[in-house]
Amino acid sequence: MSLTKKILIGMGLGIITGLLFNLAIPGFFDSASKYLLIPLGKIFINLIKMLVVPIVIVSLILGSAGISDPRKLGRIGGKTIAFFLVTTAIAIILALAVGMLFQPGAGDFQLEGAEYEEKEAPPVIETLLNIIPTNPFNAMVQESMLQIIAFSIFIGFGLARLGDKVQGIVRIVEQANEVLMYLVNVIMKFAPYGAFALIATAIGGQGLDAVIAMGKYMFVVLFVLLLHLIIVYGSALSFLGKMNPIKFLKGFSPAMVVAFSTSSSSATLPISMKSAQNNLGVSKTVSSFVQPLGATINMDGTAIMQGVATIFIAQVYGQNLSMSQLLTVILTATLASIGTAGVPGAGIIMLSMVLTSVNLPVEAIALVLGVDRLIDMCRTSINITGDAVCAVIISRSEDTVETGDSEIVNVGKHLS
Repeated sequence: MSLTKKILIGMGLGIITGLLFNLAIPGFFDSASKYLLIPLGKIFINLIKMLVVPIVIVSLILGSAGISDPRKLGRIGGKTIAFFLVTTAIAIILALAVGMLFQPGAGDFQLEGAEYEEKEAPPVIETLLNIIPTNPFNAMVQESMLQIIAFSIFIGFGLARLGDKVQGIVRIVEQANEVLMYLVNVIMKFAPYGAFALIATAIGGQGLDAVIAMGKYMFVVLFVLLLHLIIVYGSALSFLGKMNPIKFLKGFSPAMVVAFSTSSSSATLPISMKSAQNNLGVSKTVSSFVQPLGATINMDGTAIMQGVATIFIAQVYGQNLSMSQLLTVILTATLASIGTAGVPGAGIIMLSMVLTSVNLPVEAIALVLGVDRLIDMCRTSINITGDAVCAVIISRSEDTVETGDSEIVNVGKHLS
């Protein structure tokens, strides 16, 4: 049985168990939650939190090392990275705006933040100045995520500039990344049980209000994903890529279906590149650079989930995020897209980093975890679509397509 089905089963059993405790046998809820549900959920949350800092550091070092490679940072590289960062920033801003408009976490369902202590957010200028850490190790201990991101990017940049002199260090970081990705897969195998315990605990204490709140959250995320696909990608294709969005969707739909079923940008990469080259006329050179890079650093769908989830959790806890906190979410989620691995479940781990950056409790992931696998399939399709849109635009801007092994012809003859 696939992990998706297991998580859905765990979610369903958690809802049933929680409603049973809440409506039929409320007297047993305290004992069950104290000795079974809360410990089980806590283990899962701690496993996620355990990997956040090392994954951010290792992934960002590798991602920025690849980006800042002098051989890649040419005209194509600059345009590609600019497109990815701009669309990711737009995605997170759109998510925050729609989240505040629809307010999925507002209403009767409010969690009592027993472990949550609201702190006054620092001014915006202080947030920006504090991005550069004076002590990176202290930033790791205190989980100061923006500082960790900045430090990791600097390390990656230095490794790229030093080239062959530090290949041994780069290889060690790559091996560490492989270990961490293996651990992510191991932890996600525990996700069905964590989902069961966390959802049963939330619903056991709150009843149907928790189910309604999760439904609202899921609707808002899917709505923003659709908006981003139509407005942002559609406009980019029409005005920058000079391609009909309908034609694009028809040509790229095989890859989107695979992404939906696997929930993995990396696993979908071969079919994504094939669809872009054969169906959309993207040159092999552009496709081979843009799409693998996008599978590493371009995660618009994940950024949308993180933005909506942050607003949702803040509303559930009855907290209003200040302007500096919203800016922190935008910066953190945009930069975190570089460090979000293209494997199922990585986005939910990076969400804990975003929540930590604005002092929201990681335990509240319980409310979004239950429907995350369904959302994960949709946001992965958006992620790889953004990569392909960028590849089309870059290929058109270079005004060439590649046919066969070496023939370069004018794009207008083949893509009109």
